[in-house]
Amino acid sequence: MRITKYTHACVRLEHAGRVLVIDPGTWSEPAALTGADAVLVTHEHADHIDVLRLAGLGVPVYAPVEANIPRVEVIGVSSGMGFTAAGFRVRAVGGRHATVYAGRPDCANLGYIIDEAVYHPGDSLHVPDEPIETLLVPVHGSWMKTAEAIDFVKAVEPGRAFGLHDAQINDRGLSGVNGWLAQETNGCYRYPRPGESA
Repeated sequence: MRITKYTHACVRLEHAGRVLVIDPGTWSEPAALTGADAVLVTHEHADHIDVLRLAGLGVPVYAPVEANIPRVEVIGVSSGMGFTAAGFRVRAVGGRHATVYAGRPDCANLGYIIDEAVYHPGDSLHVPDEPIETLLVPVHGSWMKTAEAIDFVKAVEPGRAFGLHDAQINDRGLSGVNGWLAQETNGCYRYPRPGESA
């Protein structure tokens, strides 16, 4: 499976001519959706879903059943549900967005495990109950700190971890966070730049 990171939380998965895109938000490049067969959205925040781009895309869009996403017809998904999107096997896990302050924001957030190998948690640090080969780990957000990202990687124990959710941090800060993650996670972590594939 080819994994391409785009700006912030967006990733594109390709296998056998099929394309699945996760969290194409307003900060991600439009090219992420070129040739997409289906889209997974972890939650309703604009940095994870660009409503205008998805409204006319004409492919299935899967999102939490509780999400408030106007103008886009979505297929509602619940935690624990398994389904097929663009030929990829998907299982939804988790359920709520991580808290920033005083219980806010509180919205539905699902992580997606694709082909029992790749895990995108959205804006949460939910640890799934199965082995994960490739973890897409958030590295920065108003709802987390670096120690939590490190602990998340250690708890999941993936074969490899790639950083994402990074658009609100400058290059100096990102360098520091990436350094800590690489140092503290036994070498499984690396940071792909937007447009880079693994």
